[in-house]
Amino acid sequence: MRFPRLILASTSPYRRELLARLQLPFEAVAPDVDETALPGETAEQTSLRLAIAKAEAVSKNNPAALTIGSDQVALLNGQQLGKPGNFDNAMRQLQMMRGQQIVFHTALCLHNGATGHNQAKVVPYSVTMRDYSDATIRAYLEKEQPYNCAGSAKTEGLGIALIARMEGTDPNALIGLPLIELIDMLANEGVSIL
Repeated sequence: MRFPRLILASTSPYRRELLARLQLPFEAVAPDVDETALPGETAEQTSLRLAIAKAEAVSKNNPAALTIGSDQVALLNGQQLGKPGNFDNAMRQLQMMRGQQIVFHTALCLHNGATGHNQAKVVPYSVTMRDYSDATIRAYLEKEQPYNCAGSAKTEGLGIALIARMEGTDPNALIGLPLIELIDMLANEGVSIL
């Protein structure tokens, strides 16, 4: 069987790095999707809608490909947390998160452009933060500058020092791409990893 063209609908270096671990040939294409949450939407609904929208947007110009869309929304006490974008916003996010549990809702969509079929799922991952000081937050932000990460901390880097506990079925989901679920979705399309 000829290997189908695989596209990652993302500009995220973290998602590219995760997908590269599967050792499948792929290309990354930026999706043109407004990532604003809709009024009344839950974190799960937002992440799932955006993952599907990203995959379908990129698939329009690549109809024969399998396109992967993913999105992540962090939820703290009912409030959705996005990417902070700068030091001040990250400082505020990490202060709010101190000693709290945050649930990261990472949605995944595999869109088959040839059939128009979507496989989509949300994979939650819970993180409990330590009771760290403002000085610790500042030191972390100055060293890692995680301004493009929902929740302002990279667990694959120094952000792990801010975390007390993590719970979930796939640690890759926390970084941004649920590989365990993706392997199942690819298998459903006839693509074997090994």
